[in-house]
Amino acid sequence: MAAKRPTIALVTDYLTGEYQAEVHFGVERAAEEHDVNLLVVFGETHARPGYTMVPSNTIYPLISAETVDGLVIVSSALTNHLGIQGTHEFCRSYAPLPVCSVGLALPGIPSVIVDNASGAETIVAHMVDDHACQRVAYISGPANNEEATLRADAYRRVLAARSLPYDERLFVFGDFLIDGGRSAMRELLARGVDFDAVVAGNDHMALGAIDVLKAHGLDIPNDVLVCGFDDAAVSRVTKPSLTSIRQPIKQLGALALQTVVRMLAGERVPERSQLSVELTRRESCGCGYYATLPRASSAARGLAATPAEPGPPSPAEPGPPSLAGQREEMERLLASAVSVPGPSRATWPGALLSALEEELAGREGRFLQALTAVLDEATREGVALDQFQGVVTLLRARLRSAQHDGAERLWHACRALIAQASVRAEGERRLYLQVASVNLSWTGRCLSTCLSLPLLRRTLATELPRLALTRASVSLYDDPKRATLTSLFLMESGREVEPPRGSFPTRCLTPPGFLSSRERWSVFAMLITFGEAEHFGIAVLGSGANEVVYDALRLQLSSALKAVAMHREIVRQVEIRERLEQERLHQESLVAEHIQTNLLPPLLAIEGLELSAIMKPAAEVGGDYYDVIATPGGGWLGIGDVAGHGLAAGLVMLMIQSMVAAMTRGALATSPAEVVSALNQAIYDNVRNRLRRDEHATLVLLRYERSGRVTFAGAHDDLIVCRASTRRCACIPSSGIWIGALPSVAAATRDEELLLEDGDVLVLYSDGVTEARNAHQEQFGLERLCSTIEAAQAEPVEAIRDRILRDVESWCSSPDDDVTIVVARYRAAT
Repeated sequence: MAAKRPTIALVTDYLTGEYQAEVHFGVERAAEEHDVNLLVVFGETHARPGYTMVPSNTIYPLISAETVDGLVIVSSALTNHLGIQGTHEFCRSYAPLPVCSVGLALPGIPSVIVDNASGAETIVAHMVDDHACQRVAYISGPANNEEATLRADAYRRVLAARSLPYDERLFVFGDFLIDGGRSAMRELLARGVDFDAVVAGNDHMALGAIDVLKAHGLDIPNDVLVCGFDDAAVSRVTKPSLTSIRQPIKQLGALALQTVVRMLAGERVPERSQLSVELTRRESCGCGYYATLPRASSAARGLAATPAEPGPPSPAEPGPPSLAGQREEMERLLASAVSVPGPSRATWPGALLSALEEELAGREGRFLQALTAVLDEATREGVALDQFQGVVTLLRARLRSAQHDGAERLWHACRALIAQASVRAEGERRLYLQVASVNLSWTGRCLSTCLSLPLLRRTLATELPRLALTRASVSLYDDPKRATLTSLFLMESGREVEPPRGSFPTRCLTPPGFLSSRERWSVFAMLITFGEAEHFGIAVLGSGANEVVYDALRLQLSSALKAVAMHREIVRQVEIRERLEQERLHQESLVAEHIQTNLLPPLLAIEGLELSAIMKPAAEVGGDYYDVIATPGGGWLGIGDVAGHGLAAGLVMLMIQSMVAAMTRGALATSPAEVVSALNQAIYDNVRNRLRRDEHATLVLLRYERSGRVTFAGAHDDLIVCRASTRRCACIPSSGIWIGALPSVAAATRDEELLLEDGDVLVLYSDGVTEARNAHQEQFGLERLCSTIEAAQAEPVEAIRDRILRDVESWCSSPDDDVTIVVARYRAAT
């Protein structure tokens, strides 16, 4: 029987920080190489610098021997939240499991670290020795971070060793974030102290400091030199590019996992493993993009002093160019020029040199082919490809006196190839991130509409593969003490599988069998919580997605489960209050009917018009409105319909009626468009800001003049004019905007006109007429209404009104909306 594959946990605070992502990359690659399972465990979103990490609200206490065989802990990140002593206690709490600390040396615990002190000394000395700076300001990381303390102490030592005074005014604390660098630089400038250089405890703070310096009109590096630490990816593409200390973060992660594997095998491991760092010179300190070459042995020391961009080759020497006698030294120099993690670290320099020898021997194109393969492999390993420009510089310097007619063309082609590969790699990274962000946005939108657990499961089955997640377990707590879980959703190989029934211990993280695959696996485990108080369960997701996906998806899941819980509570409350609500609505309907019927115009009289109208409220009273207002030389007609039913619709209708009456009485010359626009502003303010509701209304106002000219504006159903000359109906649309829907409708509201001739019949109506449905759900419709009017055109207006109402009621015995009809026949003056 084959031995059980070990499982190692990577424990960090969060995933999206560049340092954390680099460590994870190295650990992931090493886990593949050593054939071990990897469980990535990260804390909550609020566990960031400046916040306190509450252990009871994190997943860390659930990691135990039940799920893992050893742990890699990113202590340098956790110390920002726990402090050095707290981090030490945190790591010791997992005993007797093998533990390796990353970035922070802890007593009694194997630790892999970088030489922070040497790196900080190097970069500060570079400012003082190489650039003759005398007033070097320093932005430190958090006071409780050991790496930050080591770097800050090194800054002080460099000053003391060179008899430069330490000025406390030039020292300020930051938080390793870009905003922290900005704040620190503002504080330095506010102190009014002179400085000619700034060294920051990491690149992000250096970039933040540069932002503030630029905003104050200072040029980098002409006015102030700036350097960072870490050599973050962004430092290579900023303007100016940032001089920094490159630390092998991926190698740290890989070495930490290798250390745990060795401990599991019973091997003795050193308590402290330290990796070296190196200075990377760029534009922010004035060195430019290419630096001097690495130090070489005496056999190649002439190379090391050669500038990155030497002049034209020396006169040709006899004999073919050769690397003979320097192969071992050149392999070492090339390997030191590029930080390549993984197994390929020791092989690529030899492969490249062999290809160069073949190129020099006449096999044209062989070196570019080999360099392309090396760059492709480096891209997969996450290497900064611009480092290979130093490789070209080294090789060009080695062959500067050799006879090779195409050498310069070759080096130019190499630089172009590296530049293209760098741009392509960055473009692919950005595209990958953009695609992940777009898919996350869509997934969040879908999850936000899930109001039940079955719908949530269906959505997860559809959306997770879109995020490159083909393996997933989502489990919910099923007891108040959060000791047990039940499975909500399981996915294997991109397909949903039926979760097992019954509970399982929370410390197992997933249902039995999910983490027992024969294939090597790598997964991310996270708590599903809403804020700090509401805990829903645990999600375990397979690897393969961009780092931004995991924490964002955790938040989306938390919000979806919160929505499900809220929906359940809302349904419960609705069921409890339903009878009371029905009674309240009944009472409101009675009040609304009273408002609606008692505000109808008592007298229908306008000179030149024979008028008749009717309004029949439905069972659920809507907000139908009509009015007839006589003015000297004519009058106003209005008809509208408030969206919704009940008291609110009645109140809005009451507002419309009173405002229209106030603005039109005695004002025949007023433009209908002006009235509608002013009315809209008042209704919008009253309904949206005072009543806190979103009702709106259709409304068309008609200004009638005794000459038969009718000017109208607004938005409602078509106006119908049945011509006496033809006894045919013409439907005239109103093209405005609803009242109360927008703060202003002035731009889209305009006056339109029609002309009535003697005997013409004008019919206004509400949608309760045209939208009345029969038993087959067919609407009464505009065409049928026109036919009714045409058939009764010659009859008195009361008969036309009654004929329309009778036909509608015959079509629909119990209308579900108010029915309003206004009929007017024009009589020309004699």
